[in-house]
This record gives sequence, C-alpha cells and structure tokens, in this order.
Amino acid sequence: MTQYYEDREGIPASRREHDLLARLPAALKRAAERAPAIAQQLQGVDPGAIHHRSDLELIPVIRKSELLQAQLAMRQGQSGNQLSTVSRIFGGFSAIGWGEAARVFASPGPIYEPESKRPDYWGFARALYAAGFRSGELVYNCFSYHFTPAGSMMETAAHALGCTVFPGGVGQTEQQVQAIADLGPAGYTGTPSFLKIILEKAQELGIALPSLKRALFSGEAFPASLRTWFAERGIDGYQAYGSADLGMIAYETEARDGLVVNEDLILEIVRAGTNQPVMDGEVGEVVVTTLNPDYPLVRFGTGDLSAIMSGTSPCGRSNMRIKGWMGRADQTTKVRGMFVHPGQIAQVLKRHPELRKARLVVSGKVGSDVMVLKTEIEDASAETLLRIAASMRELTKLRAEIEPVPPGTLPNDGKVIDDIRSYE
Repeated sequence: MTQYYEDREGIPASRREHDLLARLPAALKRAAERAPAIAQQLQGVDPGAIHHRSDLELIPVIRKSELLQAQLAMRQGQSGNQLSTVSRIFGGFSAIGWGEAARVFASPGPIYEPESKRPDYWGFARALYAAGFRSGELVYNCFSYHFTPAGSMMETAAHALGCTVFPGGVGQTEQQVQAIADLGPAGYTGTPSFLKIILEKAQELGIALPSLKRALFSGEAFPASLRTWFAERGIDGYQAYGSADLGMIAYETEARDGLVVNEDLILEIVRAGTNQPVMDGEVGEVVVTTLNPDYPLVRFGTGDLSAIMSGTSPCGRSNMRIKGWMGRADQTTKVRGMFVHPGQIAQVLKRHPELRKARLVVSGKVGSDVMVLKTEIEDASAETLLRIAASMRELTKLRAEIEPVPPGTLPNDGKVIDDIRSYE
C-alpha cells in the first residue's frame, strides 16, 4: 500500500516550486484566452515574465466579493450567444460552458461555480486518502447535494479513490442512524457537528454504529476537543480546508501538524486587503492561484486568515503547510458550513424598511452555533419578527433568532456581523 495518494506529495519542495512556476505562464496564457475576466486581470502583465513567486505581485488580487460583484454586474447587463451566456453567468471567470461543465452550483450571494467532467475535479481525493479512506470502502456522505458543491466535492473524490458513496445529505437524523446501521459504512464525510448529532441520536436510540472508523470533515472548525470526542467513540477524524471556488486548498495528515497545501495550487499569505505577501509565520489572507484549466482563478483572495508554517510535515509530505483556518479577513463568517455575508444583512434591511439598523451576532461553540439578528425597530410585533426571520432564512439558508432592541442601542462601529464563538 502506497504511503501517499500520489508520489509527488513527497518530492523535494524546490522541485515542486520549479514545476508549478514552469507551468504557470502557459496556464495564465490559456486562462486569458478563454476567461475574459482573467484577461482583464492580467492586463499589462506578460505571462511569460512570471518566473518567480515574487513576480506574482505584478498581478492584482481578485477577492471573493469582487467575483460576486462581477457576476452580478454581468448577469444584469449581458445576454446573447453561448460565449456571452457563460460570461454572464460566471462573471467571465469560467473557461468552460454548458456541455463542457458537468454541473453548475450556487453558493450564497449567489455566486455560481462550474464543475467540469475531469475526475476528482475538486481535488479532495488526496485528503480522503490521508484520512485513511481506501478503495473498496463505502463512504457515507452527509454534505448537501443541492445548490452548493460540497456533496459533489466528496463524492467525486471518493469515486476517484475507488469508493462507493451513499448520498446521505443533511437532516433526517433518525433515518441517518438507521441507514448507517444497515449499510455499515467505513467512513463519513460532512461537517463534524452533524456527525456528532447523528452519534448522539444513535446513543439515544440504543443503536450501535461500530462500522464508522474514520471521517473527513470540512465546512466548520475542527478543534482538538472535538477530535478527542470522536476518538473516544472509535472514529479517527481529519479536516480539509477548501472553498466552492477553488476546491480543496489544504488538508490534515497523520502528523496532526498544520494543513498540507494541495498540489497544483500556488498559495500565498498576503496582508488583508492588499497585494503584498507577509513574512512566513505572519497571519494574513489566504490567496490562491489554481492551475485548474476549467475555472482558472488567479491570485484569488479567499477572505480567510491563516499563516505559513516553517519546515516539512513530519508525515513526509513536502508541500507548504498552513496553520489552518484562523478567521475571516472581512466580516463574512461561516455558520454550519455556509458563508454569511454582510451584504445579506443589507438585503434584509432593504426588504424591511422598518429596521433602522441590524447586527448579526454568532455565538456558541462549533457544532452548536446560534445566530441572533439584533434589530433596532419600533414595531416589534410577532408578525413583523416572523417576516424578518423568513427573510433571513431565505437569504442565508440558515435560521436566525430575531431580537429587537431599542433604537440607538447597537454600537456605531461599522460592524454588521459579530462572530463571538469559542473555538477551543
């Protein structure tokens, strides 16, 4: 049995860096030819002149919020032939369109993302392998299969690994317990909070689930305390960090020492809101250039905070390591696997002019998140609060409590989302 999913995970770091940068000029040229937004981003930059990592500073960072605005602007103003339709939907960032893409997904915003027909398109297979998943196993996938790509991310990775997948999705806890008891899957993919709910429900029902031995988690923080909780129940849990735009960015290995960056990505840590990389070890925004020929994002600012770790992972994988997810560079936050944007709160205010001001407070611990929308409002009738709650549910795909407060109560600090959760 091989040590790694691919042998190149253990090649010398200098060789990987050389290979990535040698491939980059042709990848940039191809992206500019097929994706108009990338061509605009690269205006005045000669792809053939990008030879070193420091040369990337010639290219401006495109942040997730800008991707959303580009998509919104083009959807509102362009229509016509096949090429313009693809540009209109994806904001000019996709190099493929209908027929070439196997699926299209929508993340909150909405931001639309293509998935091509290439095996393991999202790149999660090596994360599954590092977490102990092997060919011939049954994977119980509890990521959502509709709108967002998380379900497909894990399914396509499991198929690339040679596994069979049960599409469990989310919700229906008692049915999940029964299906796991019947099918006996070796591993679980999904959020840690949902597996915890399933296991607690199984205990309540008096049903043993001994087949589950491993799990690959994503979409939420996975603190050491939760890892210990699962280990006490015989489940070896690992985490992977990714996004709907880039796929898998970095993953945990048996070393339990940071997250190893995925192959075919060039990852930088920049000072939040700028183009400038920070020193290794300094916390900054994760910026990624992907060599994905279908959705070729260049210097894409994720809005996530992390830091580069020095040295090589004790597991022997030689790629760069990051400390993992350390918060958001902006006020966008993730709740139960879904991003919540300040713009969504602005949409609630626009829908309900009776609201003078609003502030979303996210509290609790990972796996038991609580969203409370504090609203300055004079008419705090039950009917009004129900309408606001319905708007929150529609716009964020999440439930939130609505807490009216007297006008002038909320701080005048510009904060729209206040994440006060504990990550211990």
